[in-house]
Amino acid sequence: MNAASLPKIATTAPVTVGADKLTRFDDIVKSQQDNRLYRGLRLSNGLKVLLISDPTTDKSAAALAVEVGHLSDPDEIPGLAHFCEHMLFLGTKKYINENDYMAFLSENGGSSNAATYADTTKYYFDVVPEKLQEALDRFSQFFIAPLFTESATEREINAVHSEHEKNLSMDVWRIRQVNKSLCDPKHPYNKFGTGSKKTLLEDPKLSKINIREELMKFHSKWYSANIMSLAVFGKESLDELESMVVSMFSDIENKNVTSPCWKDLPFKEEHLATKTTVVPVKDTRSLTITFQTEDLERYYKAGPEHYVSHLIGHEGAGSILSELKAKGWCNNLVGGYSTIGRGFGFFEVMVDLTQDGFDHVDDIVKIIFQYIHMLKTEGPQKWIFEEYCDLCEMQFRFKDKENPLSLVSNVVHSMQSYPLEEVLAAPYLISEWRPELIEELWNKFFPQNARITVVGQKCESVTNQEEEWYGTKYSSEAIPKNVLEEWAKPDLNANLHLPERNPFIPTDFELVPVDADIQSTPVIIHNTPMIRVWFKQDVEFLKPKTLMNLDFCSPIVYSDPLNCNLTHLFVQLFKDHLNEYLYAADLAGLRLVVSNTTYGISVSIGGYSHKQHILLEKVLDNLYNFKIDEKRFDILKEQYVRNLKNYNAEQPYQHAVYYLALLLTEQAWSKQELIDAADLLSVDRLRSFIDELLSRMHVECFIYGNVNKENALEISGKVEDKLKNTDASVVPLLARQLMLKREYKLNNGENCLFETNNDYHKSSCAELYLQCGMQDDQSNVFVDLVTQILSEPCYNQLRTKEQLGYIVFCGSRKSNGVQGIRVIVQSAKHPAYVEERIEHFLNGMIEQLENMSEEEFKRHKEALAAQKLEKPKRLSTQFGKFLTEISLQQYHFNRAQVEVAFLQTLTKQQIIEYYKDYIILGAPSRRSLSIHVVSTAEGGAGHRDAPPEATERSTNETADAKDFVKVCDLASFKSTRALYPMVQPYIDIKPKGSKCKL
Repeated sequence: MNAASLPKIATTAPVTVGADKLTRFDDIVKSQQDNRLYRGLRLSNGLKVLLISDPTTDKSAAALAVEVGHLSDPDEIPGLAHFCEHMLFLGTKKYINENDYMAFLSENGGSSNAATYADTTKYYFDVVPEKLQEALDRFSQFFIAPLFTESATEREINAVHSEHEKNLSMDVWRIRQVNKSLCDPKHPYNKFGTGSKKTLLEDPKLSKINIREELMKFHSKWYSANIMSLAVFGKESLDELESMVVSMFSDIENKNVTSPCWKDLPFKEEHLATKTTVVPVKDTRSLTITFQTEDLERYYKAGPEHYVSHLIGHEGAGSILSELKAKGWCNNLVGGYSTIGRGFGFFEVMVDLTQDGFDHVDDIVKIIFQYIHMLKTEGPQKWIFEEYCDLCEMQFRFKDKENPLSLVSNVVHSMQSYPLEEVLAAPYLISEWRPELIEELWNKFFPQNARITVVGQKCESVTNQEEEWYGTKYSSEAIPKNVLEEWAKPDLNANLHLPERNPFIPTDFELVPVDADIQSTPVIIHNTPMIRVWFKQDVEFLKPKTLMNLDFCSPIVYSDPLNCNLTHLFVQLFKDHLNEYLYAADLAGLRLVVSNTTYGISVSIGGYSHKQHILLEKVLDNLYNFKIDEKRFDILKEQYVRNLKNYNAEQPYQHAVYYLALLLTEQAWSKQELIDAADLLSVDRLRSFIDELLSRMHVECFIYGNVNKENALEISGKVEDKLKNTDASVVPLLARQLMLKREYKLNNGENCLFETNNDYHKSSCAELYLQCGMQDDQSNVFVDLVTQILSEPCYNQLRTKEQLGYIVFCGSRKSNGVQGIRVIVQSAKHPAYVEERIEHFLNGMIEQLENMSEEEFKRHKEALAAQKLEKPKRLSTQFGKFLTEISLQQYHFNRAQVEVAFLQTLTKQQIIEYYKDYIILGAPSRRSLSIHVVSTAEGGAGHRDAPPEATERSTNETADAKDFVKVCDLASFKSTRALYPMVQPYIDIKPKGSKCKL
């Protein structure tokens, strides 16, 4: 393949039809294997539209992007664009109820979201295909006649503020805002885009600004059809979709505005050649070099930024990363360009820093500039460009189907940058060799143009400023002239060179012959005490790709915290050792994922079938002949322990989820237990552990895709040969050594409570988990239907109406063969108060259930059925579904069909009885475990100076109705409870491993 073989971009002129000046674009360039139908439109009001028709779809979707974002906020009202995004969901003139849109989607198997970017705001949803027209009608009204009601205004400001508070302890937001604050204060990039109660309520009141009026002005000014892009995906024909869109979206007013564009760069000369040091919340260390550039999207056919990113971000021999790792200064590098706002962008090179690397920042920057100088000396290489183009063309040619929501959400961005005919192809099909553009780009990369950002907790002693919105400590200073001169020296480093040609690029894309006895679900084709092989040939997606998963199972990997740590380090060192070799494979579409699990080590290989066997052999050879690099051991051990400790700074809701799993899982080691055991980690211990691990294991293998039975046996044979021919004699494991972990059982009528503090976040979190018993077809459906009915009202009541917090979630938890329903709310208020509001909501829902019409109940059933029966769009998604059943040892491959058959028989009365039996407070079969993560940070509900409204606890009759069993000790809690049995397999199958003898 070469650039000449690329699909030809359409040259057919668009057709204008009708008196309304509707313009059609029927030559949308698409992937060769894409059987969906596409049509572009430009409506009479200037709205750009992409229609996607797929009669086989089980989900429809739509997205609309308007070319305005927070860079266009009025100077005196930071966050107004983001606030506008929030408010559009809360009622329109045609659909006045605040939650009409969300409730409609929830009842019809749909979902919805939105996001505000620097120069764009995007809205999107999906829904069952039969309800697309009704959903579009509601959606279109956002942009025609939103209400912006007075009653919702202040409440939704609270939601924006809660979202901001969620971000306060997140380093990615903090570091970005520090850099924004250091640019030209007159440039819009300097702004605070999220908004808060201060910017949207308090300051406007002081300035006598009516925020609702300003909101309406903003929407009236910028929400214009001529700077909007709409994508609609449905089962209807293109003509039917066109009719829908024209009738519903033609009423969006065309105000003939011009999309805002910022040609001036945000950093003036005095802001360049500076070093900024930032103190993070987490114990992380990094170095970033930033160069500002003009917007490069107009060169999309040549892609100069892709060529440069490809080389600077390379991880093979001769790369920047290879040199820095050899010196022990970093572990990862990312390099690339991003458009920040129309008119300007940044090219950044970011490396993480080891402890030693933190002391050699200037030397690292020197090496990066040496590599850039090498690129300039060598000049642009056409063969590298052509190889990169071939990889992109191959990716486009065999592109997996995107699910409808992802497709429309992504394509509305492309519609802002590319001609309508090219919106699918342009991100992939780079075809113009323009070396002068490459040189023009990297000629901007010299020290005097660079901004250096160093992040690390060691920086605190030298910081002297505090950023306004996040309170981040930082300092910024000019880089000394002699340092800039040293970096600018045109010297070459012999260890840095261009990459070799990629040996992994496939050339054979043929599909293997289909086996005569093709099965609809995976089957076992080989089974011994050491290895079991599952296999399924794909006859649906028909891609030249294969996926395989090898689970190397051993009971020692999770037998204690030390072994858990040793397993993790082995995996990290193994991946680190293979990184240079694997990078070329990854570029060529071959993916290797190696991870440690609670049962062993999982190795997954996926991608093009042609050269997979080369990668598998390399992985197996290195696995069984692994030698520890002692220098890398020390570096990765330090990184691992640091990551364990950084968990304390994760969001409160993540802590709640973690503690629930820790309490209920049969064998689970806490972060602190792992940290304590890390002191015992040593090279000698790891060597002994690896020897023992590789001599006592069972491998379960699943192979799926462009592979027949003969190929699968050949692949698995390579694995079995390694097991048999290793230096250490492999001891087969007994079946009972391979049993899955189980779940602890809560007692009927028991309300357990675990409470912990968190001093990193101002928000607290309450999680209420109602354990509903073992998983089986009928119980699964009851739990899923209840959560389907509860989810939207829960969000509407606790987030929209009561404003308890930005993060509100209601859903099922299925783990270790057991399931239940949980509600999670991250809030500024005390978890005790929040839990009472959760209970009040759950109790109040019984009346709503009883009053629910049969039609509404039927819609919920149909929505759940559609969700369960939704077909995988990708080979990898289907592989994941099959693999989950194999990993769970349930093998219920037709689970969805069986559950939906039972779902169809359920009556409203049965759900009401189930709800009264398991959910409401005092229900006979109710078993609950509450997790309270209480903020002890300044401003938090558990802080000694917390305001009264944050510590309020008792609100209603539920306050005294729960007699909590306090959980103070993990061992004591677990020792007083029984374990659920494991769910038995749904097919007649013997346990894997050696036969258990009595």
